[in-house]
Amino acid sequence: MVEYFVQGGTFMWPILICLILGIAISIERFISLTKASVNTRKFLAEVTSALDKGGVSSALEICQETKGPVASIFDAGLRRSDRGLEAVEKAIGNAGSIEMAFLERGMIWLSTFITVAPMLGFTGTVAGMIGAFDDIKKANDISPSIVASGISIALLTTLFGLVVAIALQLFHNYFVSRIDSLVIDMEETSAELVDHLVAREEK
Repeated sequence: MVEYFVQGGTFMWPILICLILGIAISIERFISLTKASVNTRKFLAEVTSALDKGGVSSALEICQETKGPVASIFDAGLRRSDRGLEAVEKAIGNAGSIEMAFLERGMIWLSTFITVAPMLGFTGTVAGMIGAFDDIKKANDISPSIVASGISIALLTTLFGLVVAIALQLFHNYFVSRIDSLVIDMEETSAELVDHLVAREEK
């Protein structure tokens, strides 16, 4: 494997950098998204129960003890509960936007590396093909032995670039699905919290 990497030439290094940075971002996103995941149904039940029994202050204590975007959104909404439901909904919307930015942090760079890696590979292949044709020109011969070695080396950058892009794309798709799931949980539980506050006011 190392031998193939060395044979691939200069363009293998920027592709390797894309792979290393992409994996680093993937590890950070995996840890962050794992920490952000909570049992939203259980958390919602605890918050609403605390609201009914001990009021807003009790519910806020649970939010502060719980990590994740849902708890942060609930906390922001409950802190505005004394200003009316409109203020609660606005606070939840603002907090949701902030949490979305946190969940998607680094994803743009992952997408960039997915795009750039194969492009670097193709560029390396083109450069290698140019070198192969220069060898043909110098040798004044188009024998297979002259062409084959140059082309095989040139294609290694394309192969490496595509492998890197495919691997990072799998990570990217997984994170997108996790983020979508978290966003749906945030929206559903936030709506249910507002409904519960409406029911409390009507009583």
